[in-house]
Amino acid sequence: MKSNSPNPIRVMIVDDHTMVRRGLITFLKVFDDMQMAGEAESGEAAIKLCAEVQPDVILMDMVMPVMDGAAATRAIRQKFPNVQVLILTSFKEGDLIKNALEAGAIGYLLKDVSADDLGRAIRSAYAGRATLSPEAAQSLVENANLPPPPGLDLTEREREVLSLMIEGLSNTQIAGRLTISPSTIKSHVSNILSKLGVASRTEAVTLALRNHIVT
Repeated sequence: MKSNSPNPIRVMIVDDHTMVRRGLITFLKVFDDMQMAGEAESGEAAIKLCAEVQPDVILMDMVMPVMDGAAATRAIRQKFPNVQVLILTSFKEGDLIKNALEAGAIGYLLKDVSADDLGRAIRSAYAGRATLSPEAAQSLVENANLPPPPGLDLTEREREVLSLMIEGLSNTQIAGRLTISPSTIKSHVSNILSKLGVASRTEAVTLALRNHIVT
């Protein structure tokens, strides 16, 4: 199947693994409606090369050293809004997919995708249509259904109290530090335990540290 464009779709490849780039270059030769526009081994190099070769679609790896695929995608989409970025990676974690799409990627595929499916995804990206692998779509759904992380509903004062609890201060010591009454601190601590769904100060501190609720 070909695209409706009279000109070949210019595809740029960004991946820090040489063998992956070689394989994708070979793949592109199979389709006469696509041509290789360039290749880059890092996010930084991709941004520079994009300015030089002006591709239509970029196949972007997600996990790369120094600058990852999401950061590179964001920079490219800001500078070259007509260039479409299609993520092609081995990772299907919901956070990575969400970051990529928020950065402006038009699709997210795994590297075990078939040649025909990848070809269709490139043509769809060129036409401005999104493509998500079934695994990526499932991860997004699962991620959306996760309960919110603990501590989001804590007030600023409760966060201050929790920080001092982590330091090991008693209610009286916290009251002295914040110059408010011990009874008010007791109320704050009670609210913190309730909101975090724990039964003791120790559990609250452990949960706060594990989830980085306060800095």
